[in-house]
Amino acid sequence: FVNLSGDPAQEYFSDAMTDEIITALASLAPEQLAVIARTTAMHYKGSHKDVARIGRELGVDYLVEGGVNWAGDQIVVNVQLIRSNDQAHMWAHRYVAELTDIFKVYDLAAHSIASHVGVAPVPAKDRGAEPPRRKPTEDLAAYNEYIQGRYHFANLSPQALARAVQHFEEAIRRDPNFALAHDSLAEMYWHMAFYGFMPPQEAFSSGVRHALRALEIDNAVAETHSLLALYHKLDYNWAEVEREMALARALDPTSVIIRTRYAINALVPLGRLEEAAAELEAALELDPLSTYARTLYALVFAFWRRYERAIEEARRLLEIDPDAYWGYLAIGSANRELRRFDEAIAAYRKAVELSAGSAAMLGWLGMTLGLSGNKAEARSLLKRLHEMAKQGYVPPTSFAWIHLGLGEIDATFEWLDRAVDARDQLAAAIKTYPFLDPIRCDPRFRELLRRMNLPE
Repeated sequence: FVNLSGDPAQEYFSDAMTDEIITALASLAPEQLAVIARTTAMHYKGSHKDVARIGRELGVDYLVEGGVNWAGDQIVVNVQLIRSNDQAHMWAHRYVAELTDIFKVYDLAAHSIASHVGVAPVPAKDRGAEPPRRKPTEDLAAYNEYIQGRYHFANLSPQALARAVQHFEEAIRRDPNFALAHDSLAEMYWHMAFYGFMPPQEAFSSGVRHALRALEIDNAVAETHSLLALYHKLDYNWAEVEREMALARALDPTSVIIRTRYAINALVPLGRLEEAAAELEAALELDPLSTYARTLYALVFAFWRRYERAIEEARRLLEIDPDAYWGYLAIGSANRELRRFDEAIAAYRKAVELSAGSAAMLGWLGMTLGLSGNKAEARSLLKRLHEMAKQGYVPPTSFAWIHLGLGEIDATFEWLDRAVDARDQLAAAIKTYPFLDPIRCDPRFRELLRRMNLPE
């Protein structure tokens, strides 16, 4: 959906329309109707590709497009359904409604689209799920804050995340019972810890509170259950991780987000790599242009020791987004294990550059430099990380990896101990990382697994 208002500041509203129609369609008849996820759909925003080409690229039979104009208390939404193979217009409608009826417009449009592609919505009771909450709040001002927050959240830069937090908090201030706003804040804190913008334990205390509050308000939000599982992972409570993920998957078996979270947070840490790859492959069927899912897919193959396949998938990722630094991380990791140090170091340097000097990327680069014999530069990166730690959080694993590359095993375990205590998310997969093979027989490694409740 495009913004027809002429006001760039309203771009978030047209993006929200795209999100809501995707969500509504995907929930109507999940066994009959496959709906491409938002991440991939948004790649075509502003695209000049014709419908037939988009249909071929995504392997879809139909496309939905339209425009949104919001003026005062009134919205105008144009929707059209187009068959991709011959570009025939199957249905079109113009909704003119009061802003208070926005949720009704989402539902009406989704049902009309489904009926025109020959799909009859399946009642929620017949698919074993609670009925979706199509009206998450009665306060339109709170909803407006929420969709602005989601718009900024998609950027994932520190500045954008800070703005998103402000919008979500304002949405909750206006409506304390707005479950999706609580869910979004919980997700925000998770990402802020994952990208190193705040210490994991601090993120945990804030994020888990909002996740629990969201489920207290609405226990049927599948993605919140999967999010709570992520927080249980930080407590190394794998039974609760599995339980919450099972609830999430039962409530929404087609969710791309749930599949990716399940793969990387429940399966990879336990070494269930074949299952993780299968989950990510299923996710990519619905979200083929998702850089996040493709990144995880490449990394899982690296952990699985299928290094050439990992490089292949990472290169596919970089075709979608040449600036996706996690793609270079996957290429570097695979090449390092293949002892192709020149290629690995070049890839890691690119990851450091594109991530603006991320501490995590510096750690991987430093380890590889040490293993390749370039110990002087590895030590200089170690010094750089210590300087960075004076200004903010640096994942303890970054120090551990460099000490490992330098062959300093006692220091490696010292920093891995800190990583486990700090709930460093990059430590969760230590059972799986191939580069830790040389220290697996050390009793200290077995003690780390015991502390993390991981089987040997």
